[in-house]
Amino acid sequence: MKKSWILLLLIHSLCSAQEIALLKYSGGGDWYANPTSLPNLIKFSNQNINTRIKSKPALVEPSSPDLLSYPFVHMTGHGNVVFSDADVINLRNYLTSGGFLHIDDNYGMDEFIRKEIKKLMPNAELVELPASHPIFQKPFPFPNGVPKIHEHDGKRPQAFGIFVEQRLVLLYTYETDLGDGWEDAEVHHDPEEVRLKALKMGANILNYIFNN
Repeated sequence: MKKSWILLLLIHSLCSAQEIALLKYSGGGDWYANPTSLPNLIKFSNQNINTRIKSKPALVEPSSPDLLSYPFVHMTGHGNVVFSDADVINLRNYLTSGGFLHIDDNYGMDEFIRKEIKKLMPNAELVELPASHPIFQKPFPFPNGVPKIHEHDGKRPQAFGIFVEQRLVLLYTYETDLGDGWEDAEVHHDPEEVRLKALKMGANILNYIFNN
């Protein structure tokens, strides 16, 4: 009964005015990094892939009942992340009941977030998504998978996922820094083609969420 109620909430959010959210987590990491990222991604998606997302993203904490109102929640930062027991229970219910969490490592989060992901989904493994996955296919093709936006350690960009009953519920993007590419041009002074590549990949993520 509880799962059905959660699914109804998520379906309602999809059928009415769509709203996405930024996750405000604990642990000392800068969850507030890249403040212009989501507004720019929303604007790009509304203009280019016909989404109807409210221009200002919401802010939600992992243990909040409001989490269930958002079909897509974004998380970023450079440092430590700690999910409390209440956070874990609520986030797990959210993911297993139709929600989607995108975690974008803004450089420095990896060693912390992997532990918390394991705490969140102890019976699931992060698996690297192949370039053939639908999230890289449309509406913008990325034949090599997730693009490289910022160099950081110079490692290849990777996209990892956790699946529940064959549904992708969590996407972790690493060594790409999509969020930096979504920011206002003057923040990182990325070339326009780099920013456009990041925005297109972000639009693919939103398109996947709203159509799967």
